[in-house]
Amino acid sequence: MSDMEQKTPRAEEPGDKPPGLGKRLDAALTARGFTTRRLRIRAAAWALAFSLIPVGAAGFALYRLTNVGGPGSVCDGAATADEVHDLLGSGRIREQKSRNLSAAASDYSCSASVETGLFGRAEKTVWFHLERDTKDGPGTLAASDARLFSGDSAGSVTPGMAWALLPEGCEKGLRTEVHSTEQGHDETRARLAVGFANAAAKAKRCADGTLPEPKSLSARGAETDPDWANLCGLPGFAPAKNPEARWRMPQQVTTASGPIWSCKIGGDPRRDSRTQVFAITTDPRTTALTQKDGKEPPAVGRARWVADETLVVSCQGKDVFFTVSGGYTDALEKPFLFPDQKDLVQQFLTAGGRAIGCEPIM
Repeated sequence: MSDMEQKTPRAEEPGDKPPGLGKRLDAALTARGFTTRRLRIRAAAWALAFSLIPVGAAGFALYRLTNVGGPGSVCDGAATADEVHDLLGSGRIREQKSRNLSAAASDYSCSASVETGLFGRAEKTVWFHLERDTKDGPGTLAASDARLFSGDSAGSVTPGMAWALLPEGCEKGLRTEVHSTEQGHDETRARLAVGFANAAAKAKRCADGTLPEPKSLSARGAETDPDWANLCGLPGFAPAKNPEARWRMPQQVTTASGPIWSCKIGGDPRRDSRTQVFAITTDPRTTALTQKDGKEPPAVGRARWVADETLVVSCQGKDVFFTVSGGYTDALEKPFLFPDQKDLVQQFLTAGGRAIGCEPIM
């Protein structure tokens, strides 16, 4: 056999094993000039860094666009993360509070925000407040555009707020309020208010049972022209009207009566001093005020003044509150719609009491 024949490489046979990964990598690095240990370590570091870029980008997006790793509930159990997302949309949840719900007297406040956006940041917020009505009376919650709860939970939803009373057994006058940057979503906000009320009752250990979600919400009352012989839909409610009041005064009335029936005649009470508001509160848990807080004479029939613009009277064995507010203008220092306020209150007590099945008040 010649020398040339001896140096000819042997052809690979089907059974031969391919070079290992280490040998192939070594050959590749050598071919690209990475011939020293230091150069090869540097190459390995760069390769690792580039391989992690997709992982890091995915992790960044996951953090900014979802609530993975975020809280499962907010504000001491006032709402779950899913409930917050139902109201505000998807995104990362962040909460802010000043104290624990169990330690709060009646002024607990907490907010939950949802942040969205990969690089810019958009934020939507819901606020949870625990409030206690004391000297102002329940009429401050009256709203003619409210949608009232049906079922065993008491509360309402307006465009700006949802509120619910705490369960039976808790302190009277305690309620939860839910405010949000999102308008609409009335059913969701109602559920949040009731869920928060249950969380507050649990934290305070003041009730054995829990409130159910509202079965439904009443329809929002429509604005109509008032029937001056049967104002607010109350048969026979026809107080003497100011003959100079010739402008159009729309009327809006809640379509349900519990816990607070409300009627508004006129425009926005924050901007129009001619607006007159009437309210009947049939659930005494709405306020901490009671019969004993009523002022001694002057009274109106069986009713006694218990707060500014609010009277209390016993109806079928429980306290019911009648509120008459507005109708004045500071500029003229006299009533605008109904000049005889005494007659107005008496007629409202008579017609309103009859409408709710109360014993004669006057």
